[in-house]
Amino acid sequence: MNKHIPNFITSLNLASGFIAILFIARGDIPTGSWLIMAAMIFDFLDGLSARLLKSYSELGKELDSLADVISFGVAPGFIISQLISASLPITSGDIGLFIIAMIIPSVMPVCAALRLAKFNIDTSQTTSFKGLPTPANGLAVISVVLAHNYSDSQLFPIFYDSATAIIILTFALSFLMVSRLPLMSLKIKKFKVRGNEGRYLLIVLAGISLIIFGFEAILLIVPIYIIASLASLLFPKDSK
Repeated sequence: MNKHIPNFITSLNLASGFIAILFIARGDIPTGSWLIMAAMIFDFLDGLSARLLKSYSELGKELDSLADVISFGVAPGFIISQLISASLPITSGDIGLFIIAMIIPSVMPVCAALRLAKFNIDTSQTTSFKGLPTPANGLAVISVVLAHNYSDSQLFPIFYDSATAIIILTFALSFLMVSRLPLMSLKIKKFKVRGNEGRYLLIVLAGISLIIFGFEAILLIVPIYIIASLASLLFPKDSK
């Protein structure tokens, strides 16, 4: 029975991503964003439960990637599509703008699928990543939505309503997913500082950002993650 628990949690990840798409399609992007956040929590819990129960399987590995494509590739891409469409003055005769609003968002789920396919066959990514993990991509997209809806800053509405800014964000995140940029895994096997410098740096910087910026700090989580990952390369590796 225990061996099915991680796959059940992964299925909750996929279901959250699918329901998020339904809400986004109805124009309720904030609720869709929270559901993507729920999918991220389930994505964390399925891996944790698999480690605790020692119930790894090839089925679970493939199911996890399929769920991640939906929750952190297709659903965020749908948000991008909605934001671009809302920002551009598209009319029935604007075929060019309509194509832009359709094709550009599709880059994100395609790159997410490529990133996950490479991850599944790359044995060197067991303790670290090459390229931006798809959950981080999802977090980067929904952080724009959540900061816009729950922040009093006047900067975010300008960014949120800018098709140019959203398009740049889309290409930047998509490129990072398929890049070979070395990024750390957040799995902590031991709590000692040596070997976890980057992870603790991430926690410290995220905490400081939260104190200074409040809820707006959600926009900084992914950039801080990238900075902490690159900084971790400067520390000597723990050989034990």
